[in-house]
Amino acid sequence: MTETAVTDIQNELKSIALLGTGPMGAPIARNILAAGVPLTLWNRTAEKARAIGGGRVAGTPAEAAAGVVLTVLPDLPQVASLLPGEDGLLAGWKAAGIEEPVLVIHGTVSPVAVARFAEDCKNLHGVTVVDAPLSGGTIGAEEGRLSTMAGGPRDTVRRLLPLFGLYSSTVVWFGEAGAGSTVKACNQIVVSATVTALAEAMAVATATGLDPEKVQSILAGGLANSEVLRQKGQRWIDQDFEGGGSAKNQLKDLNFIAEIAKDAGLELPLSASVRGAFELMVDAGDGDLDHTGIYRTILGEPGHASRL
Repeated sequence: MTETAVTDIQNELKSIALLGTGPMGAPIARNILAAGVPLTLWNRTAEKARAIGGGRVAGTPAEAAAGVVLTVLPDLPQVASLLPGEDGLLAGWKAAGIEEPVLVIHGTVSPVAVARFAEDCKNLHGVTVVDAPLSGGTIGAEEGRLSTMAGGPRDTVRRLLPLFGLYSSTVVWFGEAGAGSTVKACNQIVVSATVTALAEAMAVATATGLDPEKVQSILAGGLANSEVLRQKGQRWIDQDFEGGGSAKNQLKDLNFIAEIAKDAGLELPLSASVRGAFELMVDAGDGDLDHTGIYRTILGEPGHASRL
């Protein structure tokens, strides 16, 4: 990024902070810093923020309060918990004299809840909320080619576009707060169904004695190919389901999808079936595994990694 472009981002957005340096937040932070944009970091476990190797690490959310605060956290309650108290963002914004801060929610949250949260933040505190969930996984975050689905005031999103462009290859505004999260729900219908379909295919391959790597080469060469297969295929070959996008977060997304479908008067039979499978996986104690671990549930051996 040119020095002029960095200056333009700074002039437009004044100051930027990122809260939540987990599997998605860390590579996003690194991409922002690599572009030469100053960034304040905060994470509940401070060591993870310091491990980024750049930026200013804040001790509390209040110390991280900036004109634009990016949150990369699992769900809306975690974001809401950052606001109150003497160590919270509201106190930090007041102390810093920031009158119209922007709070960006990059996690996957309920569209209904985030729309209500955005309204309360604006009316009660003068904080503009942009719900901007991401798609592309940790690899997409590392490569700076995430898809960002934005909901919130259009002019605010326009101001954020150069910043989002540091870690996204696609950014689309869809409407007011909640719209971005609704689009993410559409995305997650496809992702969860594709993960489950591939896990079923790998389970069939395993149960019938086929070489899963060879099976995947055929899938990758035809209509069954997908970004999910490209990013996740090796997990089934290696039988490695640690880390990654957790099954419990996938189930959370599926619950949001069920909420949206109910409000819209829709029956989503495929999503309901996939949701049931992930409920079984989480109930069996495999909720912290990558969602590709639904393979274990399909084989009927959840909770027994050593047996696979």
